Amino acid sequence: MRGQSLVGKVGVVVTAVRGGELPGEIRVVVEGTPHHYLAYAVEPLPTGAEVLVINFRGTRQVDVEPWPPMPADHTPSG
Repeated sequence: MRGQSLVGKVGVVVTAVRGGELPGEIRVVVEGTPHHYLAYAVEPLPTGAEVLVINFRGTRQVDVEPWPPMPADHTPSG
């Protein structure tokens, strides 16, 4: 899988992403084949969360954000 072609793909967190420079692991399925990458995010992301790949760092490392994105005001009352 070419790294830059990962940008824009949706994956699933398989090992919690701890946030900042503390990675977790995600799985992205491409053409029926699962690929695993170390993933970094600004905020922690739990196992099972869907994520969007926003940057390829090289050497099987990516930056991700929650998917679908959380609204700016995501309180229960809106």
